[in-house]
Amino acid sequence: MDLMFSSMLRVVKAARQHPDAAAVLEGMQVYQYAEVYHSAVRMAERLLEGRADLQEACVAYQVPPGFGYVRTLWGIWLAGGIAVPISLSHPLPAIEQLLEDTGAEALVVSCDQAVLLQETASRMGIRLICEGEPEGKEGIELPVIHADRAAMILYTSGTTSRPKGVVLSHANLEAQMRVLIEAWGWKPSDHILCVLPLHHVHGIVNVVGCALFAGARLEFLPSFSPQAVFDVFLRGSVNLFMAVPTIYFKLANHYDSLPLTEQQRLTESMRRFRLMVCGSAALPVSVMDRWESISGQRLLERYGMTEIGMALSNPLDGERRAGTVGQPLPGVCVRIVDEQGQDLPPGAPGEILVQGPNVFRSYWQRPEVTEDAFTKDGWFRTGDVAVLEDGYYRILGRLSTDIIKSGGYKISALEIEESLRGHPLVSDCAVTSLPDEEWGERIVVALVGEAGLCVEELDGWLRERLPRYKLPRQYLLVAELPRNAMGKVVKGSVKALF
Repeated sequence: MDLMFSSMLRVVKAARQHPDAAAVLEGMQVYQYAEVYHSAVRMAERLLEGRADLQEACVAYQVPPGFGYVRTLWGIWLAGGIAVPISLSHPLPAIEQLLEDTGAEALVVSCDQAVLLQETASRMGIRLICEGEPEGKEGIELPVIHADRAAMILYTSGTTSRPKGVVLSHANLEAQMRVLIEAWGWKPSDHILCVLPLHHVHGIVNVVGCALFAGARLEFLPSFSPQAVFDVFLRGSVNLFMAVPTIYFKLANHYDSLPLTEQQRLTESMRRFRLMVCGSAALPVSVMDRWESISGQRLLERYGMTEIGMALSNPLDGERRAGTVGQPLPGVCVRIVDEQGQDLPPGAPGEILVQGPNVFRSYWQRPEVTEDAFTKDGWFRTGDVAVLEDGYYRILGRLSTDIIKSGGYKISALEIEESLRGHPLVSDCAVTSLPDEEWGERIVVALVGEAGLCVEELDGWLRERLPRYKLPRQYLLVAELPRNAMGKVVKGSVKALF
């Protein structure tokens, strides 16, 4: 059967170009591209139920990572629906809220989840489909899907307001994948291990989407554990890995617990990787340096969000500068502006604006919020603050949560955290603020420290490293989080030092 589709179905073009190549690896099972495609067609037939086109009806799905996930996603797209992924950890109220918000007409779940969600689906009038049930026959004419049709709704994290559904078109998704395939040098010979959640852009686009668009091999783990990841690494076939800072931190800690001989084997294996990428949260320089000493890999840090995919990236070939997220990706336009929307010169912190084919079309059924998210000339307001330094962008934090307005200065909580983590007696820390009559807001630090640490020293340490903020002495409010004999933070036991 030929692929009779427009732009969107280029994301499954590898099924046509490399039909016999390995596409998805799950445990001991290997699925070829042709198998994934034909199984997705049969899933599309089940979704269509005799109709010619789902016409952008929302289809929610809660399917574990693996072959079943990919064929469900492709099947929704092939049938003309909008894919709405649901986190495997979502409690029932959150699932019901998402189903209600999207007006989903169908819910695809694993067979073990079908029993738990049957009553909910019945009450809400939603068709429940068990992903593992026997598939129908492949003998239907699939709809032609145009690039400007909606393909997916991903929900924001809701850090500053209730989560919003981000509507991404097929053209948006293709643009996001194409730019990463170009910038990060994806090839059909690549083999990537996926350990990321598949209801966020990081896992869906950067890993699953790019791997399959490029005709590469995509391997899944049933569940994350550091040893399971290392076992895959030791096989020697994986050459690409993408994760968040927490995962690299956990892998590094597990590495330290292993016998020397196994550490040496792992280091030798990881040195052969083509690329390792980190994102979704600020990467502490200490974690970056530690991972490089363990693996021989200089992590490539990038910047993106649900609404835009990836916008900035350190280079594949060239300096990957610690603490920065690099330069704009090909075809993506980036500006830094002040509160009046005026462009700022290098070195001046301001909000990041983004424009390009990667940028989303709208928030689901929230036209006023959508309008507020864009400038009058069509630039998306990210709500993130950054500064351009020597050609590299450095993220300072969210405008609404990470930027502390104190004494007339806009101070980055992330920048303070990174500076404090460099202190030899600080194991970890978190920075926020409290209202203050004199300063407007005062910086507050919660930290895990070693014996001998004192607030006066932290004050001096911070003033020396961030002189532009002109912080006075005795300015910080510090809460020390004591640790027990096992080295873990003692919950509920915080001693305030002023």
